[in-house]
This record gives sequence, C-alpha cells and structure tokens, in this order.
Amino acid sequence: MKITVIGAGNVGATVAQLLANDELASEIILVDVLEGIPEGKSLDMYESMPIFGSDSKIYGTTNYELTANSDIVIQTAGLARKPGMTRDDLLIKNAEIVSSCIGNAFKYSPNAYYIIVSNPLDVMTFLAYQITGLPRHKVIGMAGILDTARYRSFISMELGVSMQDIQGMILGGHGDTMVPLPRYTTVAGIPVTDLISKEKMDAICARAAGGGGEIVKYLKTGSAYYAPAAAAVQMVESIVKDQKRILPCSVMLQGEYGVNNVVVGVPVKLGKNGVEQVLELNLNNEEKAAFNTSVEHVKETIEEAKKILNL
Repeated sequence: MKITVIGAGNVGATVAQLLANDELASEIILVDVLEGIPEGKSLDMYESMPIFGSDSKIYGTTNYELTANSDIVIQTAGLARKPGMTRDDLLIKNAEIVSSCIGNAFKYSPNAYYIIVSNPLDVMTFLAYQITGLPRHKVIGMAGILDTARYRSFISMELGVSMQDIQGMILGGHGDTMVPLPRYTTVAGIPVTDLISKEKMDAICARAAGGGGEIVKYLKTGSAYYAPAAAAVQMVESIVKDQKRILPCSVMLQGEYGVNNVVVGVPVKLGKNGVEQVLELNLNNEEKAAFNTSVEHVKETIEEAKKILNL
C-alpha cells in the first residue's frame, strides 16, 4: 500500500505520522510546494519509526513523480482558517490550490482513491470529483467523521461517560449548516434524548457546528489539525483493512435523499472499494428541512466555485 499526503502543514504532517505509526502503508509520500519542509518532516518521522515499532517508510518531496501509482491520495493542502473567517471565505484561494494539487496527483495516480480534507470541504471534494472524472466511490470528503467526533466528545463532557459508548451521526455540509441528529444518537444503546435535556442538546449541537471556529479563536493563527488528521486516518484504515465501517463522509449524491449532483455529508459504508454503499436515513420533517437547507448552501458554494474555475 502506497499513500500520498499532499500538504506538509499541520494536518498533512499529522496524517502522515498517524498512518506510519499504525503501519497503514508500506510507503508514505509527503508532498509540499515548500522545498525542504516535506523532506525534513518526513525524515524526522522516519527516524521515530524504530520507537513506534513500525516499518512504514516515509519520504518527503516537492516532485509529484515520486507519488506515482499511489493507492490512496489524501489532499490536505490549502490555507488554514483565521479568526473571523468562515470556511467559505477560503473558497477562491483553496479552489486554485486543490485544483492544482489534485491535477498533479491524478497525472501520476489515476487509479487511486482520493480523500479530501481541504476546506471548504464539500466544495473541494466536488472539485476533485470533477477534475479526476473518477466514479464517486473513489472521491470522498472527510467531514462528518470530524464533526461527529466533536459532537460525541461534547456529549461525553456533559454526561461524564466513556466516549467509546457514544454513537452519533451528523449529516449535511461541513460548516455552520451541518445537521446533528440527536434522534440517531445513543449512549451504550440508550437514546441520548433520554439522558440530556433538549435545551442542553441544542447547545451541544450548536457547539459541534461551530467546533472548528472555536479552535480557530484559541489558536488565532491556525486551525484544528489533530482531530481532522485522526478522522482522515480512520477513513484510510476502513479502506485499507476493508472494515466496512459506517461513517459520515462527503460524497456525490445521485438521487439519495432526493439530491443530485451535490457533494454533501451522509452515512456511507467504507471498504476496500471506497464508498460501497450510501445509507439513507429515515428523516423526520424537521431533519429533512435542516438537511435541505444545508444542501442548498453547499450547492450555492459549488456554483461559485464552478464560475471561478470555469467548470
């Protein structure tokens, strides 16, 4: 298994380290436009492998030729959010960056699975889908796993219980319009609505939707990277090990939930063939309305991106 990580910043470097620690690939290529950064970081990681007991090999480069024949490509490169910025504010610059990176990677790895982490996530995944022309099961956005992880962690904080016992689901776009689903959230099989009041659940849902912005306010000069990296690696693990995990990811919808030609977060089965199934939840009227609002927001942003890039 050969995996390329595009972008040697905080997210990309953390992804590469986690992949290597867990020995999810025999060869990991870390790519960046800044000469010396991917080489230095990858060598530092490589030198930690004896300590972790891993035989994964990590190489850094500015040359996409070294990424040839990758099985999975993870796109993390892009500008990070700064205080006061929304994910959509990143649209123009990151659309240019992602288009260039994916185009270069696809030239050398046309059969790879592409996992997109750059923001605004759903739109960048749409661009990757358009640029590569690959079937939808091979172009997947990391969004709902991160959003759900934040949601689950806040529930754990509220109840003082193990995160392992909390299962939840978040649909829709990766941003303020995401749709947490308390009705599909359980704690050791117990509906969370039996354990937490509606008022507190509403606050938890709102905090999950603003989770990225909360961290940006603290960091001031950067954005989250530990949790986003861990979420991307969970996707890789499910594909590499053919785990067939049911995970919320951004994928091109083709009629599911009554939506066509929009990339948005929904529960999918991830296995050795990428997205092997899109699961359709039975949403009530309130949930449907919130999901449709989120879809419309993503659709509008996609249209903006298409104009910018003349797609």
